[in-house]
Amino acid sequence: MTVKSKPPVHIDVVVTVQEGISRSAEANKLRTRAERMIAALGLANVEVSLALVDDAVIRQLNKRWRRKDKATDVLSFPMLEVPVADIYKATKASAVLLGDIVVSVPTANRQAKTHKKAPMDEMTTLVAHGLLHLLGFDHKSDDQEREMDAYVKVLEAAAGNKKPLRLRLSP
Repeated sequence: MTVKSKPPVHIDVVVTVQEGISRSAEANKLRTRAERMIAALGLANVEVSLALVDDAVIRQLNKRWRRKDKATDVLSFPMLEVPVADIYKATKASAVLLGDIVVSVPTANRQAKTHKKAPMDEMTTLVAHGLLHLLGFDHKSDDQEREMDAYVKVLEAAAGNKKPLRLRLSP
């Protein structure tokens, strides 16, 4: 009998923290949560860059890339603008850089207070939201927003679970 081994799964979340904006323990916890979310999506051989910044930095990025001169909570910069099914296929052949997620820690902290959540849970929500944008999801219509919100909830659950759910997306 021949036993086929599964190819190794490579999930790499590279976290960059603006000086003075977050403790390394928080960054490591957020990295682990992001990796769990990616695993729950059934993605393998992917890399995501996650930057934790202040309002001034995210405002500059928002102004440059979205022409909106204001701070925001999260920005995503996908490397691939292809259907999510093609991303899944690509990750089977080789490693894929999905893109960059930038989270404003001060904005996340303010929103956490408003939503009566722990700051780490709010940042997890923002990373889940950003990850879905990297995979081609958007919220330009009410239906799209409801769908995205539902996926965010599933990813939040996976982020806190050591044995995450499996989810295959099709936007």
